[in-house]
Amino acid sequence: MSGSRLITVLVVEDNEITRVGLELTLNQIAGLKVVGSVTDGLAAVEQAKLLNPNIVVMDIGLPEIDGIEATRRIKAERPAMRVVMLSSHDTDDVLFSALSAGADAYCLKEISSAQLEMALKSVADGAAWLDPAVSSRVLAAFTGNAPSPLTEIAKVVRSESPLSLREADVLRLVIEGFSNQEIADRLGLSVETIKTHMRHIMEKLAVTDRTQAAVKAMRQGFI
Repeated sequence: MSGSRLITVLVVEDNEITRVGLELTLNQIAGLKVVGSVTDGLAAVEQAKLLNPNIVVMDIGLPEIDGIEATRRIKAERPAMRVVMLSSHDTDDVLFSALSAGADAYCLKEISSAQLEMALKSVADGAAWLDPAVSSRVLAAFTGNAPSPLTEIAKVVRSESPLSLREADVLRLVIEGFSNQEIADRLGLSVETIKTHMRHIMEKLAVTDRTQAAVKAMRQGFI
Protein backbone atom coordinates (compact mmCIF):
# COMPACT_ATOMS: atom_id res chain seq x y z
CA MET A 1 0.00 0.00 0.00
CA SER A 2 1.49 3.30 -1.02
CA GLY A 3 2.15 6.02 1.56
CA SER A 4 -0.12 6.36 4.58
CA ARG A 5 -3.37 6.26 2.61
CA LEU A 6 -6.37 5.32 4.73
CA ILE A 7 -8.37 2.38 3.38
CA THR A 8 -12.07 2.67 4.19
CA VAL A 9 -14.12 -0.50 4.55
CA LEU A 10 -17.83 -1.35 4.54
CA VAL A 11 -18.61 -4.62 6.32
CA VAL A 12 -21.58 -6.69 5.11
CA GLU A 13 -22.42 -9.58 7.44
CA ASP A 14 -25.77 -10.70 8.88
CA ASN A 15 -24.39 -12.67 11.83
CA GLU A 16 -23.98 -10.21 14.71
CA ILE A 17 -21.11 -11.98 16.47
CA THR A 18 -19.17 -12.39 13.23
CA ARG A 19 -19.88 -8.81 12.17
CA VAL A 20 -18.76 -7.26 15.46
CA GLY A 21 -15.66 -9.43 15.57
CA LEU A 22 -14.78 -8.51 12.00
CA GLU A 23 -15.19 -4.81 12.69
CA LEU A 24 -12.91 -5.05 15.73
CA THR A 25 -10.30 -6.99 13.76
CA LEU A 26 -10.29 -4.59 10.83
CA ASN A 27 -10.16 -1.46 12.98
CA GLN A 28 -7.03 -2.83 14.66
CA ILE A 29 -5.20 -3.01 11.33
CA ALA A 30 -3.05 0.04 10.67
CA GLY A 31 -4.26 1.98 7.67
CA LEU A 32 -7.79 0.51 7.69
CA LYS A 33 -11.01 2.04 9.01
CA VAL A 34 -14.48 0.51 9.05
CA VAL A 35 -16.85 3.30 7.99
CA GLY A 36 -20.04 1.27 8.13
CA SER A 37 -21.61 -2.14 8.56
CA VAL A 38 -24.89 -3.60 7.31
CA THR A 39 -26.71 -6.90 7.57
CA ASP A 40 -28.34 -7.48 4.18
CA GLY A 41 -27.55 -7.27 0.49
CA LEU A 42 -29.84 -4.36 -0.41
CA ALA A 43 -28.42 -2.27 2.41
CA ALA A 44 -24.93 -3.13 1.14
CA VAL A 45 -25.72 -1.68 -2.28
CA GLU A 46 -27.25 1.46 -0.76
CA GLN A 47 -24.45 2.06 1.74
CA ALA A 48 -21.77 1.43 -0.87
CA LYS A 49 -23.25 4.33 -2.85
CA LEU A 50 -23.62 6.54 0.21
CA LEU A 51 -20.31 5.87 1.95
CA ASN A 52 -18.16 5.19 -1.13
CA PRO A 53 -15.70 2.92 0.74
CA ASN A 54 -12.51 1.70 -0.88
CA ILE A 55 -13.43 -1.90 -0.08
CA VAL A 56 -16.64 -3.79 0.66
CA VAL A 57 -16.11 -6.96 2.72
CA MET A 58 -19.05 -9.09 1.64
CA ASP A 59 -20.65 -12.22 3.06
CA ILE A 60 -22.56 -14.40 0.57
CA GLY A 61 -25.50 -15.76 2.55
CA LEU A 62 -27.42 -12.53 3.18
CA PRO A 63 -31.10 -11.55 3.55
CA GLU A 64 -32.96 -9.59 0.82
CA ILE A 65 -30.39 -10.29 -1.93
CA ASP A 66 -27.31 -12.46 -1.52
CA GLY A 67 -23.76 -11.20 -1.54
CA ILE A 68 -23.16 -12.25 -5.14
CA GLU A 69 -26.08 -10.21 -6.46
CA ALA A 70 -25.10 -7.31 -4.20
CA THR A 71 -21.58 -7.47 -5.61
CA ARG A 72 -22.92 -7.48 -9.16
CA ARG A 73 -25.01 -4.35 -8.47
CA ILE A 74 -22.19 -2.53 -6.69
CA LYS A 75 -19.74 -3.27 -9.52
CA ALA A 76 -22.28 -2.13 -12.12
CA GLU A 77 -22.51 1.27 -10.43
CA ARG A 78 -18.97 1.58 -9.05
CA PRO A 79 -16.58 -0.59 -11.10
CA ALA A 80 -13.54 0.74 -9.25
CA MET A 81 -14.90 -0.18 -5.83
CA ARG A 82 -13.17 -3.29 -4.54
CA VAL A 83 -15.22 -6.21 -3.19
CA VAL A 84 -13.74 -8.90 -0.96
CA MET A 85 -15.87 -12.00 -0.49
CA LEU A 86 -15.48 -13.42 3.01
CA SER A 87 -17.54 -16.57 3.20
CA SER A 88 -17.81 -20.10 4.50
CA HIS A 89 -19.01 -21.24 1.06
CA ASP A 90 -16.33 -22.78 -1.16
CA THR A 91 -18.23 -24.84 -3.73
CA ASP A 92 -17.18 -24.40 -7.34
CA ASP A 93 -20.48 -22.90 -8.49
CA VAL A 94 -20.37 -20.28 -5.71
CA LEU A 95 -16.73 -19.45 -6.51
CA PHE A 96 -17.48 -18.99 -10.20
CA SER A 97 -20.57 -16.89 -9.47
CA ALA A 98 -18.62 -14.62 -7.12
CA LEU A 99 -15.77 -14.08 -9.58
CA SER A 100 -18.20 -13.57 -12.45
CA ALA A 101 -20.07 -10.96 -10.40
CA GLY A 102 -16.84 -9.00 -10.11
CA ALA A 103 -15.40 -9.96 -6.72
CA ASP A 104 -11.77 -8.87 -6.45
CA ALA A 105 -10.93 -11.35 -3.69
CA TYR A 106 -12.37 -14.54 -2.27
CA CYS A 107 -11.45 -15.46 1.28
CA LEU A 108 -12.77 -18.26 3.44
CA LYS A 109 -13.87 -17.32 6.95
CA GLU A 110 -11.14 -19.53 8.40
CA ILE A 111 -8.59 -16.99 7.13
CA SER A 112 -6.16 -15.62 9.72
CA SER A 113 -6.20 -11.93 10.60
CA ALA A 114 -2.72 -11.58 9.07
CA GLN A 115 -3.86 -13.10 5.78
CA LEU A 116 -6.99 -10.96 5.78
CA GLU A 117 -4.87 -7.86 6.25
CA MET A 118 -2.68 -8.93 3.33
CA ALA A 119 -5.74 -9.61 1.18
CA LEU A 120 -7.36 -6.25 1.90
CA LYS A 121 -4.20 -4.24 1.35
CA SER A 122 -3.40 -6.13 -1.84
CA VAL A 123 -6.90 -5.50 -3.17
CA ALA A 124 -6.69 -1.82 -2.19
CA ASP A 125 -3.54 -1.55 -4.31
CA GLY A 126 -5.39 -2.91 -7.33
CA ALA A 127 -4.31 -6.53 -7.08
CA ALA A 128 -6.53 -9.54 -6.49
CA TRP A 129 -6.58 -12.23 -3.85
CA LEU A 130 -7.74 -15.81 -3.75
CA ASP A 131 -7.62 -17.94 -0.63
CA PRO A 132 -4.86 -20.54 -1.17
CA ALA A 133 -7.38 -23.41 -0.91
CA VAL A 134 -9.60 -21.68 -3.45
CA SER A 135 -6.86 -20.67 -5.89
CA SER A 136 -5.59 -24.22 -6.33
CA ARG A 137 -9.09 -25.53 -7.01
CA VAL A 138 -9.92 -22.72 -9.42
CA LEU A 139 -6.68 -23.32 -11.30
CA ALA A 140 -7.34 -27.06 -11.43
CA ALA A 141 -10.83 -26.48 -12.79
CA PHE A 142 -9.73 -24.08 -15.51
CA THR A 143 -6.83 -26.25 -16.59
CA GLY A 144 -9.13 -29.27 -16.78
CA ASN A 145 -7.28 -31.18 -14.08
CA ALA A 146 -10.30 -31.63 -11.82
CA PRO A 147 -13.93 -32.32 -12.77
CA SER A 148 -16.28 -29.63 -11.49
CA PRO A 149 -18.99 -27.25 -12.70
CA LEU A 150 -16.19 -24.81 -13.48
CA THR A 151 -14.51 -27.24 -15.86
CA GLU A 152 -17.43 -27.46 -18.27
CA ILE A 153 -17.80 -23.68 -18.31
CA ALA A 154 -14.09 -23.33 -18.94
CA LYS A 155 -14.24 -25.72 -21.90
CA VAL A 156 -16.91 -23.63 -23.58
CA VAL A 157 -15.15 -20.28 -23.32
CA ARG A 158 -11.51 -21.35 -23.49
CA SER A 159 -11.72 -21.77 -27.26
CA GLU A 160 -12.40 -18.03 -27.54
CA SER A 161 -9.28 -17.10 -25.62
CA PRO A 162 -7.08 -14.40 -27.19
CA LEU A 163 -4.06 -15.87 -25.42
CA SER A 164 -1.49 -18.12 -27.02
CA LEU A 165 -0.70 -21.46 -25.39
CA ARG A 166 2.57 -20.06 -24.02
CA GLU A 167 0.83 -16.97 -22.62
CA ALA A 168 -1.71 -19.24 -20.91
CA ASP A 169 1.18 -21.23 -19.40
CA VAL A 170 2.71 -18.03 -18.04
CA LEU A 171 -0.57 -16.91 -16.50
CA ARG A 172 -1.15 -20.26 -14.81
CA LEU A 173 2.20 -19.86 -13.07
CA VAL A 174 1.31 -16.29 -12.10
CA ILE A 175 -1.83 -17.66 -10.43
CA GLU A 176 0.29 -20.17 -8.54
CA GLY A 177 2.27 -17.25 -7.12
CA PHE A 178 5.55 -17.54 -9.01
CA SER A 179 7.72 -14.50 -9.78
CA ASN A 180 8.90 -13.66 -13.29
CA GLN A 181 12.29 -15.22 -12.54
CA GLU A 182 10.69 -18.41 -11.22
CA ILE A 183 8.40 -18.61 -14.25
CA ALA A 184 11.37 -18.13 -16.55
CA ASP A 185 13.26 -20.94 -14.79
CA ARG A 186 10.31 -23.31 -14.99
CA LEU A 187 9.63 -22.65 -18.68
CA GLY A 188 13.28 -22.48 -19.72
CA LEU A 189 12.97 -18.91 -20.94
CA SER A 190 14.64 -15.61 -20.11
CA VAL A 191 13.11 -13.12 -17.70
CA GLU A 192 12.88 -10.61 -20.54
CA THR A 193 10.84 -13.09 -22.58
CA ILE A 194 8.47 -13.58 -19.64
CA LYS A 195 8.11 -9.81 -19.30
CA THR A 196 7.30 -9.61 -23.02
CA HIS A 197 4.68 -12.32 -22.66
CA MET A 198 3.16 -10.47 -19.70
CA ARG A 199 3.06 -7.22 -21.65
CA HIS A 200 1.24 -8.95 -24.52
CA ILE A 201 -1.13 -10.65 -22.08
CA MET A 202 -2.05 -7.37 -20.41
CA GLU A 203 -2.56 -5.68 -23.76
CA LYS A 204 -4.85 -8.48 -24.97
CA LEU A 205 -6.88 -8.51 -21.76
CA ALA A 206 -6.93 -4.71 -21.40
CA VAL A 207 -5.59 -4.73 -17.83
CA THR A 208 -2.76 -2.91 -16.12
CA ASP A 209 -1.08 -5.53 -13.95
CA ARG A 210 -0.40 -9.26 -13.82
CA THR A 211 -2.86 -10.02 -11.02
CA GLN A 212 -5.72 -8.35 -12.84
CA ALA A 213 -4.73 -10.34 -15.91
CA ALA A 214 -4.86 -13.61 -13.98
CA VAL A 215 -8.24 -12.90 -12.41
CA LYS A 216 -9.79 -11.68 -15.68
CA ALA A 217 -8.47 -14.73 -17.53
CA MET A 218 -9.96 -17.05 -14.90
CA ARG A 219 -13.28 -15.24 -14.89
CA GLN A 220 -13.57 -15.50 -18.65
CA GLY A 221 -12.26 -19.04 -18.82
CA PHE A 222 -9.17 -18.26 -20.89
CA ILE A 223 -6.98 -20.53 -18.77
